[in-house]
Amino acid sequence: MLPLLRASPFPKPLLRRPNCRTFSYHPSSSQKKTVGGITTPDSNLRSRRSPRGGGPVKIVEKCRDLGINSGGFYRPGYKDGAKLRLYMMCLGKNWDPESRLYEDYRQIDGAKAPEIPEFFRKLVDRAIRASHDFLRQDYKDVNIEDEVPNMSPDICIVNFYNNSGKLGLHQDRDESKKSLHKGLPVISFSLGDSAEFLYGVERDADNAEKVVLESGDVLMFGGISRLIYHGVSCIHPNTAPKRLIEETKLRPGRLNLTFRQY
Repeated sequence: MLPLLRASPFPKPLLRRPNCRTFSYHPSSSQKKTVGGITTPDSNLRSRRSPRGGGPVKIVEKCRDLGINSGGFYRPGYKDGAKLRLYMMCLGKNWDPESRLYEDYRQIDGAKAPEIPEFFRKLVDRAIRASHDFLRQDYKDVNIEDEVPNMSPDICIVNFYNNSGKLGLHQDRDESKKSLHKGLPVISFSLGDSAEFLYGVERDADNAEKVVLESGDVLMFGGISRLIYHGVSCIHPNTAPKRLIEETKLRPGRLNLTFRQY
């Protein structure tokens, strides 16, 4: 079983061998097995050098353009005054942390969620196809659709974590019952500084598994691992690719885009 998969979505020549691993996670047994390193073509995003086609730059610039307009970045919080330690923007549909509902208009200011750019949708499609290619090559006895089901994203939550940003362990369980039942994956793109990503079968940070997500990493979890607990324990400052910072003027921190189908 390979439902938690970190892969490279772009078929470009290797500029830097990706330090990626594939995980098999079994919630029923609370056991995780590392089944091997991914040897896939490196991605535009994964490279420490300036990537061909400007993929990461284009993502950052598009997020900046959307983020400063109506429905853009804000710091979400709760009625008791508590605030999340990140800034958020929702595309496609707005998600409210208090009600845990997806809505067209967000409650804090009535802004309508911007549409997901077609460029972003293509990135998701390429990531899924790359993961399927990897499974066909190295795991011929698995059902690809069970491991990483196809999905068409209609929601993208964009989070920006500054150097003190973090996010506690939680489940992404507010999508439709149909989506959750099918195990349609959550697909996450990371840009900027590296982050320590936690995941586990229980909401227990002390016993959670850890993996460092670097700029350009694409992580997806679906299938039987769709409802794993996951979060971000810390950001590693000054780890973003220098060229990305120079070309985008991205602030210190991590930009993360998570896609899912409602």
